[in-house]
Amino acid sequence: MNTENSFRDSVATIDQSGKRILLHPKQPKGKFYKARTIVSIVWLLTFFAIPFVKIGGYPLLLLDVSHRKFIILGQVFWPQDFYLFALFTISLILFLILFTVVYGRIFCGWVCPQTIFMEMVFRKIEYWIEGTAAQQKALNNAPLSASKVSKKFFKHLIFLGLSIIFVHVFLLYFIEPARLWEIVTNPPTENLQGFLFANGTTLLFYGVYARFREQMCTLVCPYGRLQGVLLDERSIVVSYDFKRGEPKGKISKKQTVPLGDCVDCYQCVRVCPTGIDIRNGTQLECVNCTACIDACDAVMKKVNRPLGLIRFASHQEIDKKEKFRFTPRMLGYTAVLTILIVVLGLSITNRTSVETSILRVPGVLYRVLNDGQVNNLYNYKIVNKTHDQLKITLKLKSPQGSIQMIGVNQVVKPESLTEGTFFIKIPLIKRTSNKIPIEIEIYSEGTLIEVVKTNFIGPEQ
Repeated sequence: MNTENSFRDSVATIDQSGKRILLHPKQPKGKFYKARTIVSIVWLLTFFAIPFVKIGGYPLLLLDVSHRKFIILGQVFWPQDFYLFALFTISLILFLILFTVVYGRIFCGWVCPQTIFMEMVFRKIEYWIEGTAAQQKALNNAPLSASKVSKKFFKHLIFLGLSIIFVHVFLLYFIEPARLWEIVTNPPTENLQGFLFANGTTLLFYGVYARFREQMCTLVCPYGRLQGVLLDERSIVVSYDFKRGEPKGKISKKQTVPLGDCVDCYQCVRVCPTGIDIRNGTQLECVNCTACIDACDAVMKKVNRPLGLIRFASHQEIDKKEKFRFTPRMLGYTAVLTILIVVLGLSITNRTSVETSILRVPGVLYRVLNDGQVNNLYNYKIVNKTHDQLKITLKLKSPQGSIQMIGVNQVVKPESLTEGTFFIKIPLIKRTSNKIPIEIEIYSEGTLIEVVKTNFIGPEQ
């Protein structure tokens, strides 16, 4: 049954029989599209540059998951710093929530990699090879011919080549360039796992931009679903001014009923990369790309009507002419986000460059020595988060006693972990408990870098 709101019960890219409707959006033109193009160029240049930028000889960003080593702004982070990653992730999620509550899904249309690659790279190549949206539809419906095959082949060849380039640059965020070069140049059998992952990711990437396309935003991306519970009437989104535009209708000399400013030209629908009609209100599929704003403004200029029939605005602004103001929910998100950022900043500032873990060897009891001392056996792990080699010395701060290292080499290589064992000897004196708290100082080249607390087990007397 068709009703005025029937669009809310269907997806714009699926027909009544359940088959997918392939979209061929018209190429936008206007100030917002130009601005998005500039943002995309900066984004792409940054994307290609980051893996090759170094600070002090170390990568600006390297998330080496296989070796559990993460280099950010030239600083090494290890699994022991996971709490920082957790704080950062929570802060990022809250930022996205706050940003969406205030400004809607603008991130998707302007900064999201999916949109950048699709609209500003692959779509532009499609316009260049196959022509305008109308020409693309005609080509798809045309019978098989040499011209059609050559255009399709050339387009998909470029798509595949770009997929290879983009994926391998993306892999540089997780694999050092020398290691990636080995995977690419050596026979696949020498690194079958890396070879399969790189090529599988490339084919997946190609499939998304050659065929799957906007369905990543409308069906897969969880952020699109999330915005449904985040937006309210005060959120600023790409909106159609229904107060000014309705009732819509084409301009005619014979018209007898007063009409709104919307001339029902469907240009806003034709340029939409997800196939929606923005005049139906805020919809899950809208990525706030502003293509409809440019299209509508161009038509308003031609018919001598004010611009901004489609614009960034909240529902309250359009319906009740209310100006934007921060709601208690926005202020609450802002306060929590501010606290998290402060905590994260303090945690990074107070982060130690060396982290030591000292534990008694499990299952090994204390020993009472002939000289009247008691010893315990300990394991230690020292993580060097710096880019320098460190020579580590352990000293017993309290109580009175001594440390006897097993082995003579306590050198920790840069960005690495070293393990070892040692004995602690404490004089046998009268105690009310067999568990004694102790403190061990960690020195590097004579400089105290950390104090570790643990327990010593001895006989009760």
